Amino acid sequence: MKKIYLFILFLIINFGALAIGSWFMGDAVSGEWYSNLNKAPWTPPGWVFGAAWTLIMICFSIYLSYLFSIRNSKFVIAVYTSSVLLNVSWNYFFFNQQLTTLGLVNIVLLTLLIIYFFITFGDDKLSRLKYLLLPYIIWLCIATSLNGHVVFNN
Repeated sequence: MKKIYLFILFLIINFGALAIGSWFMGDAVSGEWYSNLNKAPWTPPGWVFGAAWTLIMICFSIYLSYLFSIRNSKFVIAVYTSSVLLNVSWNYFFFNQQLTTLGLVNIVLLTLLIIYFFITFGDDKLSRLKYLLLPYIIWLCIATSLNGHVVFNN
């Protein structure tokens, strides 16, 4: 029962963070600045972002519900909080402030942090569940390449 409560809690936090990040974006995606960027040829259509983040946050919430039922420490909370802050702040840096280089640094740090989750908190009890982080890691690698393309080609 505890894992169900944790799962619901993490769904609320994770999707809430996505909503805050979206709020930070404002109308930047449909604005002149973003439409004039030299975007990567592999930039997916807009609907892919919503579908990807939905899948990612469901998988991440499942993983976190197990992680926190096994290892609920101040350190794990701090690592998770850092991931939420990095996730939300990327939207602010990249879209709201148009600081694409800072956005790139931010997303690289977020990618490294999620890989850290995969490596560090993937012990015996979470050995199979850690693979729920793969959609997040893969998506962050794609997003990092998209952000990097903007930084190095604009």
